[in-house]
Amino acid sequence: MIPFASKLGQASIRWLFIGFILTGFGLLALYSIASNAAEISLSSRFAKHALWIIPSLLIFVVCFYSSTKIIHKYAYVTFGLGLGALLIPFLTGTVAGTHRWISLGSVSFQPSEPIKWFLVIALARYLSDYNLEMKKIYSLAFPIIIALIPAAVILRQSDLGSAIIVLTPVIPMLFWVGAKPVHLFLLLAPILSIVTAFNYYSFTLWIIILAVILYRSRPTLRVGLTNFFGNIFVGLLTPYLWGQLKPYQQERVLVLFDVSRDPKGAAYQVIQSQTAIGSGGFWGKGWGNGTQTHLKFLPEQETDFIFSVIGEEFGFVVVCLILGLFAFLVLDLIRSAYRTSERFPSLILIGIATLFLSHVFVNVGMTVNLLPVKGLPLPFLSYGGTFLLSCYAMLGLAMNMSVESYE
Repeated sequence: MIPFASKLGQASIRWLFIGFILTGFGLLALYSIASNAAEISLSSRFAKHALWIIPSLLIFVVCFYSSTKIIHKYAYVTFGLGLGALLIPFLTGTVAGTHRWISLGSVSFQPSEPIKWFLVIALARYLSDYNLEMKKIYSLAFPIIIALIPAAVILRQSDLGSAIIVLTPVIPMLFWVGAKPVHLFLLLAPILSIVTAFNYYSFTLWIIILAVILYRSRPTLRVGLTNFFGNIFVGLLTPYLWGQLKPYQQERVLVLFDVSRDPKGAAYQVIQSQTAIGSGGFWGKGWGNGTQTHLKFLPEQETDFIFSVIGEEFGFVVVCLILGLFAFLVLDLIRSAYRTSERFPSLILIGIATLFLSHVFVNVGMTVNLLPVKGLPLPFLSYGGTFLLSCYAMLGLAMNMSVESYE
């Protein structure tokens, strides 16, 4: 076993520094949200988040120092335990009207957070063990099924955002092991069929494009016909799928195209978020001086909209710094995956990079109304103990894989 200090010296320790810097900005924002010193108590979100840093660093050490062989050996076991934990909230009753949390006395735990990286480890083991040659589209079926199981359970918990995030590492990991781009495109085609089905002309144009792509890719007759008519069926099914969304979810999608349709309802969060970020200007209003923040106009400012708080109080410069740190982290993870000679650690690095990127993309996108509002936190910055634990666990796991310590 490599001594901890020696292994830390071999790892990409700059990733840990980035995590510390982002966590620091998150603590500054959470402290500012508490409008006066009297609110800074052990029961405040700032204090709770600060206390969660200690177990987060402990799980970072565990994930970083665990043997790669042990992680590989128990990949399916941890994934199975994660799936079991996802079912516990359905047995213990609702918390805040949903089945997302496991309550352990005064502490609540969200099992949908660790299942994201448990799935990455399980997929990495499957794709590396069999050294799969992804030349046939049916070879992609099993990884997709593995990912759909936790996504379906999380969706039943009324957490659409996390259900989508769970699925995001699958396509990049399949591409990393050599899946054909046209096959990955066909996997994503049903999403485009749903999006374009809201308009007759866009749907017709999409089906024509799909037919051309299928013709040029020369699949077997069965695969080609299944994809073509399957996408038509999905498109025709779109009105039913739209009807299955709850009214508030439909409104969140509609205000993406017109915030004026419900400024005091579904569009309220987006309008206040845009106002906060825009009013910050280049240098920001100053720490503790954000009017949207301290007058409580901005909902969920400690969690989903903490980026808006930072934009208002610290301005465009710090926003660019934070986005730059995230970009460097993700790109460096991908670069490390490219340099890693073993398939298993390489796949884990790609999966973790995708999870970080998708969280940042969705969270920042919804704060500026580029994406519908979803309850997704910003890595290292947003309030949330389980999410902070997961962020540092993924960081430790990534640094571990970058060392390639096969004993």
